Amino acid sequence: MGWFTSFLYSQLFVTLPIPTRDFTDETIIITGSNTGLGLEAARHVSRLNSHLLILAVRSQSKGQAAKASILASTGRSESSIEVWSLDMQSQSSIQAFCVKVSKLPRVDAVLANAGIMTKYFKLVEGYESTVMTNVVGTLQLVLGILPKLGESAKEFNIQPRISIVASDLHCIAKFKERKEMDIFKALNNEKTSELDLERYSTTKLLQVFGVRELAQKLTRDPESVSPSVIVNCMTPGACKSDFFRENKGFDRFKNWLLSTLLARSTEVGSRALVAGIAAGEESHGEYMADCLVAETGTLVRGPEGMKLQKKVWDQLVRQLETIQPGVSSII
Repeated sequence: MGWFTSFLYSQLFVTLPIPTRDFTDETIIITGSNTGLGLEAARHVSRLNSHLLILAVRSQSKGQAAKASILASTGRSESSIEVWSLDMQSQSSIQAFCVKVSKLPRVDAVLANAGIMTKYFKLVEGYESTVMTNVVGTLQLVLGILPKLGESAKEFNIQPRISIVASDLHCIAKFKERKEMDIFKALNNEKTSELDLERYSTTKLLQVFGVRELAQKLTRDPESVSPSVIVNCMTPGACKSDFFRENKGFDRFKNWLLSTLLARSTEVGSRALVAGIAAGEESHGEYMADCLVAETGTLVRGPEGMKLQKKVWDQLVRQLETIQPGVSSII
């Protein structure tokens, strides 16, 4: 079954299961949780008895509104949810957030949901904004929180989870920059960059590569700081959202038509996000679709996929070392 056929089948005929895992005693962090999929995933986590749910958001006011909405629908105590500031386009904000996380008694799961898609080229912290938010910032966050997850695993005899919200669109990424010696330099070239859907798909492909390589390193090295942390990525499928808000005219009409005919509601899509942080060892290093481990796109598979994965990872870690020297020692 080809990608598009699988996509249509999933959207039209698969009903994602309502999350049932009990999160009692668990501290769970969700980024981008003031709206859309992140908000609905947070609502499920709160409903499922999380001890502490941290809404990691750029806007405090929107985060507080999200908290009020969740509490109103779940009846949980106010102390069960905290709103923390996190700007995924700011390296200093990410670093400060990780330091704050390190002071928590324990962390059980991180759902890295924050992401963007844009039609307009803009450099942020030296990177094209989609690359900074979806790839560099996300991996900076993940590696920054890993030590705390490893510490929690040992102290509480638990298996913490990291789940990154990827996309089935990684299957259609052309990723022409893969042929360049310096991938991230090529991604920063405004003249050759193909933005919007292609750039978004490419960043999601890079996330899949990152998850697979990180999982290998955590599994391979028994002395790693986080040997018992599960890391995976997942897709919620096509969901109703404001992701295409920059589109106008016919593009906006096409997106409206897709949303009307095929898209899942944000609540239904959020079930896939919760499945990511509820999954066990079978999901380690894997890509999930419809709440189950699934096959990746063709660029990821086979010997060539492994070579490209290592190339992407090595260059990404070099980027992160310039941001936060010593970060590679975490793994």
